Amino acid sequence: QVQLVESGGGLVQPGGSLRLSCVASRLTFSNYGMGWFRQAPGKEREVVASISGIGGVTYYADSVKDRFIISRDNAKNTLHLHMNSLNFEDPAVYYCAAPGVEYHVSDSVRDYEHWGQGTQVTLSS
Repeated sequence: QVQLVESGGGLVQPGGSLRLSCVASRLTFSNYGMGWFRQAPGKEREVVASISGIGGVTYYADSVKDRFIISRDNAKNTLHLHMNSLNFEDPAVYYCAAPGVEYHVSDSVRDYEHWGQGTQVTLSS
């Protein structure tokens, strides 16, 4: 069973930064495209960013483009999301996810089968 464990969420001031991490196990990490998603209360889960297995292909939602950076360290089986200039559209539970098949990268929630437990990002008012 694939295991994904997120960390790094917390309380941050508007305009601040956070780095989320996701450690993956029980899969050949470099063979999997990975994604970050978020879900705010009362809203559907949405893609934030995705990255191919080797890291050469990335996708960003328009709402986070130029503010967030997705990256991965395949030697450490770790996925990161660097979040800058956080604003009041960003608070949510953030999830990392892996598709059900190898060598596939997608920006669609439907294509992802393995999910972490999520980490909360909150902005202070």
